Amino acid sequence: MEFDANVQALKCPNCGTEVDIENDPTSIVEHNLDIHAMRKIKVEEKTSTSMECEGCGAHVEVDKTSTATTCPYCGSHYVLSRKQLDSIVPDGVIPFKIDKNKVESIFTNWIKGRWLAPNVLKTLYQKDKIQGIYMPYWTFDANTRTHYTAMGGINHRVEYEDENGEKKVRIETRWYPTSGNINHFFDDILVSASNKLDEILLIGVQPSSTRNIVSYSPDYMSGYCAEIYTVDLKDAHNEAIAKMNRRLRSKAESDVLRRYDCVRALRLNTSYSDETYKHIFVPVYSTAYTYKDKRYNVLINGETGEIRGEYPKSIAKITAIIVLILGILFGIYMSASEDEVAYNYKSPENQYMTSVGEYDISR
Repeated sequence: MEFDANVQALKCPNCGTEVDIENDPTSIVEHNLDIHAMRKIKVEEKTSTSMECEGCGAHVEVDKTSTATTCPYCGSHYVLSRKQLDSIVPDGVIPFKIDKNKVESIFTNWIKGRWLAPNVLKTLYQKDKIQGIYMPYWTFDANTRTHYTAMGGINHRVEYEDENGEKKVRIETRWYPTSGNINHFFDDILVSASNKLDEILLIGVQPSSTRNIVSYSPDYMSGYCAEIYTVDLKDAHNEAIAKMNRRLRSKAESDVLRRYDCVRALRLNTSYSDETYKHIFVPVYSTAYTYKDKRYNVLINGETGEIRGEYPKSIAKITAIIVLILGILFGIYMSASEDEVAYNYKSPENQYMTSVGEYDISR
């Protein structure tokens, strides 16, 4: 049986029998974040197989009964028995909501919209090469208390005379010291636990929230695979703190701008408490294709269908667009030149009538 994204259950592809997957929300645990947790995360027994791709080094989690598969990142074929690794069992998972048939339509529409891509690229989609893979993520929660100091500026209009005696206006800013406090709770700050894919692509398809997390079951991996985390908890926590700091800085700036026109020299002093973390899987469809000896990746969010991808640009199409734009600009220039010549030219009759008209108006 395989996990069916449409019915959210295990389903037999032959007879259509469905089996529900148990969801226990109480098992989605937020773990206390301490020094011991960041140094070592306990490896638990699991019913799946972990291996490393010999092509690109990605760590992939697959069903224990599988004997071979295709890497979703580089397209390499490998045998699972060559290397096996251990990993932790995730605390929760966001299941796939989109099946491969829908993915084919999403990819086709996306590639048709890449009008700078070579035409041959539109025929490169191969349904059997696109992989449904659960990407590993860390999530972090924290209570924060922030005291900030800054300089708030108030703008004033000042009139002055320039060197020629003409009156002008300039804006001058008067700066005043200010401070304030911000209390904020951060819930499920997402940090990718994989460093195998382009960060910009991954951010583009990562979930906007974790409200659809269900308790983990290996049944969700039936028919799919999952990557083992390659970013440890300590490094992920540092990135989460950086994200929190950026948001707190934005909140502090907004707080100052409620009273002032501008802000500078902003300094934050933040304390963190009640920090927790969990490890989750996020559904992503991934494919890799090669065009003229260069590899490109496309990612699709397996829950929302959001797509991000890399693709080559056709030099011929870019050149044609540039030529077309230059042609349009040249046509506009020539048209404007002809209009100017026609406007400046006057026949003797027109000159006479104009001079008479001017004379009559002056009288």
